[in-house]
Amino acid sequence: MAVLSEYCRRREAGDIRYDPAQEQAALLLQGLYTDLIHVKKSRFFKKPMPKGIYLYGGVGRGKSMLMDMFYEAVQPIISARRVHFHAFMIETHDWLHQHRQEKLSDLMPRYAAEVAKHVSVICFDEFHVTDVADAMILSRLFSALMDKGVVMVSTSNWPPEKLYEGGLQRDLFLPFIGLITSRMTVFHLDHGIDYRRANESGLSSERHYFYPLGAAAKKWATEKFFVFSHGILPAVKTLRVKGRDINITFAGKVARLNFSDICERPHSAEDYLEIARHFDYFIFEGIPKMGYDRRNETKRLMLFIDVMYDQKKIVMMTADAPPEKLYLGHDYTFEFDRTVSRLKEMAKGGLV
Repeated sequence: MAVLSEYCRRREAGDIRYDPAQEQAALLLQGLYTDLIHVKKSRFFKKPMPKGIYLYGGVGRGKSMLMDMFYEAVQPIISARRVHFHAFMIETHDWLHQHRQEKLSDLMPRYAAEVAKHVSVICFDEFHVTDVADAMILSRLFSALMDKGVVMVSTSNWPPEKLYEGGLQRDLFLPFIGLITSRMTVFHLDHGIDYRRANESGLSSERHYFYPLGAAAKKWATEKFFVFSHGILPAVKTLRVKGRDINITFAGKVARLNFSDICERPHSAEDYLEIARHFDYFIFEGIPKMGYDRRNETKRLMLFIDVMYDQKKIVMMTADAPPEKLYLGHDYTFEFDRTVSRLKEMAKGGLV
């Protein structure tokens, strides 16, 4: 009872509150864990692999926590991988691009076989589809992986039917939604307490978020950069991503970034992952209020925060308003709520 016992242990220790929806999700993940163990023990009889799980719900509901409990339980016994969805898709496109040059046929089954050689379970955190290139291959990709016996567990803020809503050529994406609902167990971790915000008492300059912008914010950011870099003189590092150069001001393991360079230029998740790979701490300055006229910048900010959060980086930010008042548009109201929650959690810092 590895997953459920860990959930109960944390609840009894007071680390998490009683939540019936969370407990149901833990039971579901425990069931999958048990099924996987049975399959491993009886491979001689060629038992079919069990269905995966698609866990969705609002921000701060504990989806990632529950998936991590499952991953930590299953990983020592069955080959498993936990990966951010964006990072996995970057790897997928890179592999397909490389092997298209070799004029090979049946690329997706070949790729699935390559993945299945190394893992039997993949845990995708933050499953969200915005890229048309991802949308066009997901049905074939997931079908091929499932056919090779790979079991997938995913967390998302969106129910399957809302994925890629309003996206280009969405009719070609619809078979993927059918694939999820038929070959994965879909569970709604329904509305309840946002545990990231439950004990919130506001933000201050003594934490990791300072507003509004101005001379005081610039001074605060400079002091943070000095403290976290232990006074090392700053320099510039050039990171190269697929022929693109990204210049980063840094000192030691601390990078100093600004919104204009990170969000106003056409960066991708791949760029943000490469930046995250090189540094542990980030001073991120100049986040403005954003409306409809800054849709692209808003999307990049959400993606940047997603990557830094998933990579467990320490990010200290200056902005023109508190997190819940940064986005003034309507297109990304639901999506930005997750970003607000993450900004507030990341702002709690406490490492100075």
